[in-house]
Amino acid sequence: MIEQITLTRPDDWHVHLRDGELTATIIRDTARQFARVCAMPNLQPPLTKVATALAYQNRLCRQSPQGFTPFVSLYLTENTSLDEVTRVAKTPEILAFKLYPAGATTHSDAGVRSVENCYHLFSHMEKLGVVLQIHGEVVDPEVDIFDREARFIDTVMLPLLKEFPNLRVVFEHITTREAVDCVRAHAVVDALPRIAATITPQHLRFNRNALLVGGIRPHNYCLPVLKRETHRLALVDAAVSAEASFFLGSDSAPHLQSAKEASCGCAGCYTALHALPIYAQAFEDAGKLHRLDDFASRFGAEFYGLPPNTEKIILEKKTWTVPSHTDDLALVPLLAGEALSWQLATV
Repeated sequence: MIEQITLTRPDDWHVHLRDGELTATIIRDTARQFARVCAMPNLQPPLTKVATALAYQNRLCRQSPQGFTPFVSLYLTENTSLDEVTRVAKTPEILAFKLYPAGATTHSDAGVRSVENCYHLFSHMEKLGVVLQIHGEVVDPEVDIFDREARFIDTVMLPLLKEFPNLRVVFEHITTREAVDCVRAHAVVDALPRIAATITPQHLRFNRNALLVGGIRPHNYCLPVLKRETHRLALVDAAVSAEASFFLGSDSAPHLQSAKEASCGCAGCYTALHALPIYAQAFEDAGKLHRLDDFASRFGAEFYGLPPNTEKIILEKKTWTVPSHTDDLALVPLLAGEALSWQLATV
């Protein structure tokens, strides 16, 4: 039986660090596990300009401990200019543009309503090698919420990939077998990585029963929403496959307890404290614990053209209980009060 594993200190390529009084707590929790992160731009107001994104990144850096590096993305809109795309290509602190379909998730009202209206931007991004991160769901109210990712693939993603064969894409927080198949079918063009996907700990651990069985579970509610068991198993297979097109992106999304446990609770799971132990359990359950290092520490950095980290961390097989709240009592972590069998031992 494996009692501990040593990993290259991992990175989290999809997090929400917010921008306010909770940010210091969120960064502290995140930095315990991860060396580098990509912070999402769906703030209020969203980060639509390089200048404002760099100012935000600077605020994050001022609150970050030594050895922790926050990168950011820029929020794509139909009014984004070609000059802004050029500026992103020249700004190493900004890793990508993030496409939010308008209304798809938290703070996405300023997002894209017609993807075709951004095709001229995608053409410029393709030429300059700028990465496009995509929240892949349609927002048509007539489409069942459990089918919105699959419908997005058919109606938006596949036409986009056909139109722009060299555009580099990260399909964020995938949740379905269809998404896994899409990434695998388009992962490489001319021997170069073309499309990749991030996978969250909650989507590896839970199927949609975790939302509803035994009562409504607001702290398990995220977007894209949890899916059937067949989809969860497809995600596990992708994560542990040693395919470089799948890597870690926790989508850790902090919301106050009052906002989660409300009559209209918000979407998001807070895993900044313990994402890595949740991933480790999923990999161990699949008999592929030896592949966690590539998924967590190597493949994402390679896709974004960054060197691997040099520090190591140790996870040990030791049962512990997830706290009911963060230290400042502001946030309820995913699996609060439940036991996990892996924990971070040292850095």
